[in-house]
Amino acid sequence: MSCTIIGVAGGSGSGKTYFARALHTKLGAVCSSIIYQDNYYIDQSAKFDHDGGSVNFDHPDSLDFDLLAEHLEMLKQGKNIEIPVYDFVTHSRQNKTIPQSPQKVILVDGILLLSQPHVRKHFDLSVFVDTPEQLRYDRRLSRDVEERGRTPEGVRAQFEKQVKPMHDLFVQPSMEHADHVVSDLEGFDILLDQLFIKFNG
Repeated sequence: MSCTIIGVAGGSGSGKTYFARALHTKLGAVCSSIIYQDNYYIDQSAKFDHDGGSVNFDHPDSLDFDLLAEHLEMLKQGKNIEIPVYDFVTHSRQNKTIPQSPQKVILVDGILLLSQPHVRKHFDLSVFVDTPEQLRYDRRLSRDVEERGRTPEGVRAQFEKQVKPMHDLFVQPSMEHADHVVSDLEGFDILLDQLFIKFNG
């Protein structure tokens, strides 16, 4: 099976995951799947103290990009992979994995994907969702407080200490490597339709 791999990147709260899931829904689960960068966090249990503390989850060194690159190459070769599962409660990699077989289209979702040359070389096409900082922060604040039980103060501290600096240093500059740049404020649905037509043939 020929496996097309599409990278979807952008800052936290940019709408990149929404884009990846929307394209996955349009293409259908029979011929497409999503791989999430967040599954590839390295074990942080020995270092984690508190949000915004010793562990910077927005730095590339917090992720096992070598394994992700290896997995993408295996999928291209028609081989099955076992995706790791990261436990955000214990900040460790679980013993269980998620089996993934090659699909017609594999979507890869993550903020730092395009900053890593050995990962992005496996992408047949890449998308960067570019969204203003204030909107990204507002979405992250709402999500983390409502869905993850965090305090507004903790979310803001982490954003200012880690999320924003890492975005400015690694995420935003990686936009230059994208084949398509969109915002969920403009061009979002148009690109979804274009990619659906392109890969649904």
